[in-house]
Amino acid sequence: MDILLVASAFNSLTQRVFAELGDRGHRVGLELALGDDPLREAVRRTAPDLIVAPMLRTAIPPDIWSAHVCLIVHPGPVGDRGPSSLDWAIHTGATEWGVTVLQASGEMDGGAVWASARCPVPAAVGKSDLYRNEVSDAALEAVLLAVERFASGTYVPRPQETSGPGTEVCVRPYFEQSLRHVDWASDPTETVLRKLRGADSQPGVLDGLLEEEWYLHGGHAEDSLRGRPGELLATRSGAVCRATVDGAVWIPELRPRRRAGGPATFKLPAALALGDRLPALPEVAAPGEPLGERSAGLRTWSDIRYREDGQVGFLSFTFPGGAMSTEQCRRLLTAYRLACARPTTVLVLGGSRDFFSNGIHLNVIEAAADPAQESWENINAMDDLVEAVLTTTDRLVVSALGGNAAAGGAMLALAADQVWCRSGAVLNPHYRLMGLYGSEYWTYTLPRRVGAEQAERLTRRALPVTAARAREIGLVDVVIDSTPQDFGSAVARHAARLASAPGTQQGISEKKAARERDEALTPLSTYREHELARMRATFFDPGAPYYALRAAFVRKVKPSSTPDHLRSGTSPALSP
Repeated sequence: MDILLVASAFNSLTQRVFAELGDRGHRVGLELALGDDPLREAVRRTAPDLIVAPMLRTAIPPDIWSAHVCLIVHPGPVGDRGPSSLDWAIHTGATEWGVTVLQASGEMDGGAVWASARCPVPAAVGKSDLYRNEVSDAALEAVLLAVERFASGTYVPRPQETSGPGTEVCVRPYFEQSLRHVDWASDPTETVLRKLRGADSQPGVLDGLLEEEWYLHGGHAEDSLRGRPGELLATRSGAVCRATVDGAVWIPELRPRRRAGGPATFKLPAALALGDRLPALPEVAAPGEPLGERSAGLRTWSDIRYREDGQVGFLSFTFPGGAMSTEQCRRLLTAYRLACARPTTVLVLGGSRDFFSNGIHLNVIEAAADPAQESWENINAMDDLVEAVLTTTDRLVVSALGGNAAAGGAMLALAADQVWCRSGAVLNPHYRLMGLYGSEYWTYTLPRRVGAEQAERLTRRALPVTAARAREIGLVDVVIDSTPQDFGSAVARHAARLASAPGTQQGISEKKAARERDEALTPLSTYREHELARMRATFFDPGAPYYALRAAFVRKVKPSSTPDHLRSGTSPALSP
């Protein structure tokens, strides 16, 4: 079928639906919801069989939904209505939620139901993580079923009130900042954490701190540190620790409140955002650092962790939004080198739920006094990390992607000997949408995996790739069909089997020999020098598109039109 996606942004769920429908042979195009008239023109131009809205903040005009079947993906169970569904799910402590695909009508979220799916709400998971994972899985299940039902030509959608036993309509209002407000003098730690996790990516929790107004993003429990409620106690890897009435929480990121008439603000590591306002605080390492080991049973935050199980080492990392700053890259490289000093046969890099990596930290770069120099230092720190993985020849290295990976983060994954990917992950192995040539040794690793022609296609077309399609073309080796919560244990089982497999030691020897042959043919330094020459020319050219594209990205500036590479329609995503 010809399917037109309509979305307010090409976000993670929209990318997944776009790519999954393309995998199934549908001709898929996308139109960003930038106004009624552009949308009308897109519908006229494409004459779609079906319109699907994976993520939409505005209503589809009546003249469109009355002439075309328009399926709206609502991130709530049947009967749930309102713009803040997931906020309410976390606020009320729901343990199960759902996604409903309903037909656009005159009543917001009130149309007939084409499909629905349930999903769990794991404890201590933030809203954005939940959305990208459990909700995304349920949404895809419901969308595929709804599309199949539409294609049959026989299915009749059911009104919400009659969609099943016990179905009740619940209209939930917009989740205001007043509901997110933290009362540091009375809110216990669990209440503070629930409020922070319910707004971790957007919109954040508005709060006063050091005589300024900030949005707080993300929250993690701390067992040991204590202080006067609301007081800042310590820093760790860019985060700040703040006391509650019965404990403390780590807050990784802050965003200053936008001043009237001022430019849009953006998230930064909390200590960096506070800058000179930050009082003299101790930098408190997590238990077991610098390698990242954690004391058993202790609740505290660390963005890099290490553990061992027999002959397998697990080095996991969780950076907000998947972005990796210069400092984060360097700390991860230190941990990686220490992990490589351990007597293991297999080293798993990643393995956590949610993002693997999205490459260099554009927000930190944008905020730097010299963005060109910070860009240069950040890409070199990424390259140093990737080089360390590529030159590890005494064990097998596995990249385990529990969530999405993009740009340099996707290329970091490809540096490993094997790439394992959760079935719900989406890969974006390209750079050009940020005006960059790319580095991280991609000109070596990407053609090595998929061939020169496919590598050129992936980087030129700049489209998302599903885990299943990535496996077909050789971008990943293993697709693990698991829930987001079970991915880590599934990886551990696969890794244990790999470590004990009869051919593993032979594989390590062959890997070392292959690396020596490749080095003799073309040294890794040659790839790096070529890539960095292109990157340096862009970084230090203030007129390069990278500057405007980066500024728009970090400030979430709405584009003026739908990008051509999304609008034209594709089937499947990686066809010539």
